[in-house]
Amino acid sequence: MAFRVRAVVEYDGTGYAGFQRQTRQPTIQAELEAVLRRLTGKATRVLYAGRTDAGVHAEGQVIAFDTDWRHPLGDLWRGMNALLSRSIAMLHMEVAESGFHPRFDAVSRLYRYRILNQPLRSPLQDRYAWHVPGALDLAAMGRATQSLVGTRDFATFGLPTQGESTIRAVQSVAWERAGRLICMEIEANAFLRHMVRSIVGSAVRVGLGESSVEEFVESFEARDRARSAPPAPPQGLYLVRVTYPDGVLAHKASQTGAEHLEGVVVK
Repeated sequence: MAFRVRAVVEYDGTGYAGFQRQTRQPTIQAELEAVLRRLTGKATRVLYAGRTDAGVHAEGQVIAFDTDWRHPLGDLWRGMNALLSRSIAMLHMEVAESGFHPRFDAVSRLYRYRILNQPLRSPLQDRYAWHVPGALDLAAMGRATQSLVGTRDFATFGLPTQGESTIRAVQSVAWERAGRLICMEIEANAFLRHMVRSIVGSAVRVGLGESSVEEFVESFEARDRARSAPPAPPQGLYLVRVTYPDGVLAHKASQTGAEHLEGVVVK
């Protein structure tokens, strides 16, 4: 009898055309499904919490799939990690309730964006951060993005992934500097397409002195996509965590062992 599996996946999005399966292009979903088919002998559809774009990374993407696997779940966990490319790792796996959906059941997502703020580019950071050589005013960027907190219309910063509503509820926005690295973390119930990257692009304009905090807020409140700066490049963006009503997976995204799966056999 088939049952539903819930898992947390980490990946380096470099070289992939995003998460969602596409024709003739490598994607995270396509690779996960190919490995599952190789292990189980059956075509398996992978559901996901966030459709990350080409070049975007994840520390805590949540997926789900149905399978009639009849061996210890730890064997499936180990088998997937053995066959997946080195750009993808299965951090956690468990049996989920039959109706669980990683996207529609989520109550919030946390994204992080990384900026390398130094005069000279870094080949070692090039795949994982946006290089901005000019000095950034982090305090001004923070003041600008605090205007985003609350249930607001984000039409300036993105396009709906389905339906027509551009209203989203942002719980928090925080900036932090560690040496030459600047990070923004933003948590919301859901995000529009290109929303985080557009916010970062517009905030960087403020940080460089090319736009004021007041102009950022005015552009946001105009609900006009043309008022946004171009989206920041994808390589600086990470899906960090997906949270669910009962807190499931919130504390498990960093789990790397399979001890919790030993002896778990679903018949």
